Amino acid sequence: MASSDTGSNLSRGGRAARPAPRWARWALTGVAVATVALTGCATVDGRAVSSLYNPERVGGLPVTQGPSGLRPDAPAPHGFVRNTDDGAMDRLALQGVDDVEQFWSEHYDPSWDGPFDPITNLMSYDSTDPFGPRVCGLDPYGVPNAFYCNRDRLMAWDRGQLLPVGEKFFGQMAIAALIAHEYGHAIQRMAELVGRSTPVIVFEQQADCLAGTYVAWVAAGSSPRFEMSTGDGLNKVLAAAITLRDPILTPEDTDLVEEGHGTALDRVSAFQMGFINGASACAAIDLDEIETRRGDLPLVLQTDDATGALQTGEAPIDEALVETLIEVLNTQFAPTQPPTLAMEAQPCPDAQTTTPAGYCPATNTITVDLPALRELGTPADEEQNVLIQGDNTALSVVTSRYVLALQHQRGVPLDSAAAALRTACLTGIAQRSMVEPVALPSGKSLILTAGDLDEAVAGLLNNGLAASDVNANTVPAGFTRIMAFRSGLQSEVDDCFSRFP
Repeated sequence: MASSDTGSNLSRGGRAARPAPRWARWALTGVAVATVALTGCATVDGRAVSSLYNPERVGGLPVTQGPSGLRPDAPAPHGFVRNTDDGAMDRLALQGVDDVEQFWSEHYDPSWDGPFDPITNLMSYDSTDPFGPRVCGLDPYGVPNAFYCNRDRLMAWDRGQLLPVGEKFFGQMAIAALIAHEYGHAIQRMAELVGRSTPVIVFEQQADCLAGTYVAWVAAGSSPRFEMSTGDGLNKVLAAAITLRDPILTPEDTDLVEEGHGTALDRVSAFQMGFINGASACAAIDLDEIETRRGDLPLVLQTDDATGALQTGEAPIDEALVETLIEVLNTQFAPTQPPTLAMEAQPCPDAQTTTPAGYCPATNTITVDLPALRELGTPADEEQNVLIQGDNTALSVVTSRYVLALQHQRGVPLDSAAAALRTACLTGIAQRSMVEPVALPSGKSLILTAGDLDEAVAGLLNNGLAASDVNANTVPAGFTRIMAFRSGLQSEVDDCFSRFP
């Protein structure tokens, strides 16, 4: 977020690192990949009208909990892997290749321009070995990665760091999804969906989408090798996707809007498109589709016109910031009975007291536990063993309590699964409306900056508070929580009420 008491952005200098080069595809970078606190959120009863947003289903499939990873009776992997150590990681990756190959042999679209031709040139390497072989003409030492090299029709992966770290933090299904993404790059070439002039972002979004089609096949129980629950198992796959986002871009990196790999919101959105709508939706992804989906959401940090300083993307979480947020929301929604704000927890006769923020219908009061809110919004990422978080992780939760007040004024129930998802949808509307500054009586301002929506999406997956009902109960599938929030980014207020009655 960027905030100011004078109407200009509060910012300082900074420089984002450039994303990995084009050959570096879907890589878990760094030694300390996120430890995802996938909380055991309480769930509530209720059913939304559309099957897409049904709290008991995920992309049309039932919400399930249970094992995720290799099946106990999975067939032995087959195929030849160059430079293999024949260890557990290479066997797991080869199981992924076998499974994704079977999926595409059964589901490759015959209307695509080229035929399906399985990838048999496979190679393993150890990124921690300075004396390892070159891969696709490059030295992979120090590059924990997996990628498809079209020049050699080669699929390669790092067994030394990438795969063991990915399995440790996200499970075996994340490795299968990683392989599916890389195989997606091969599918693009076979089907002639891309060419020399295709922007990198299209390559990556299509591959994320194609991976989603495969993961849905596994979730449906069709894979002979892998199984995955649509609750915790799918949450971990989405968490892995979030860690693979581009760093926040600066004005010097504007070319990476098209030549980067995408934000967390980009990558999760494309994955969900494939999971829900199948490969035809992936083939339709081009630059125009991506730009339409992004709309006017911020992708690059801006410089302050007055000072020339670069936005930090983070505002200090204090009482003044929370008050400014409430003023923005009052101006945006103009409720007939604006909720009051209390900066400490208070007893509530008709709802549980929740933290770091809550809403009490009886008194029409939003309560904020400032120390807890500040902790939730402290900037952190994979280096601190968490998914990305920052000021908007916290402020999106406060916003979600505000939109409960809007629901209360409409007389709808606030303690159901439909209410939880309606809250996520309305929070998405509120966030989208903060892209441009709103004229406030106080003269202050608060606007979204690049990275803020990634913080909100990670929070939806990690704790679900911005997609929870008045008692902070949410639905079990992070996939559905994010879908509801995304729907709000492209909706009007009445849409959320009709979608989640």
